Amino acid sequence: MLKKYVVIPALIAALYCALVFMFMPVSFGTVQIRVAEALTVLPYFTPSAIYGLFIGCLLANIIGGAGILDIILGSLSTLVAAFLTYKVKNKWLAPIPPIVINMFVIGYVLNVYYGMNYWLAVVSVGAGQLVSCMGLGLLLLLQLEKYKERLFE
Repeated sequence: MLKKYVVIPALIAALYCALVFMFMPVSFGTVQIRVAEALTVLPYFTPSAIYGLFIGCLLANIIGGAGILDIILGSLSTLVAAFLTYKVKNKWLAPIPPIVINMFVIGYVLNVYYGMNYWLAVVSVGAGQLVSCMGLGLLLLLQLEKYKERLFE
């Protein structure tokens, strides 16, 4: 019980934060590939990952100096995307919710903060999310699938 509701979410939150700051130059800004977003496939395995991703994103945005709009909307979009990923039962579709939700929400945030054309921001964030979630995330999911009983049960 402790592992499922405390340890796993805490580890995911810590790993998300660590990845954001390890790749800081591309984790924030108008062109971003947030490598930590690869972890957004984890709710496919366990609902415990939903909270870990939300807390990790929230902390990374606060510590990373994101504006209040990004802290709130970015973290909430991660929460919603993580929940939807948990509901997706097809491993090939698991990366889709964070891609779609973040491209529109973070696209809006970039439009507000940087005056970036909204649709250009949507495409830019979507491209970064494709790399992180569909590229890295799907690779992660396929590797973790071999060990899911040991890691997440």
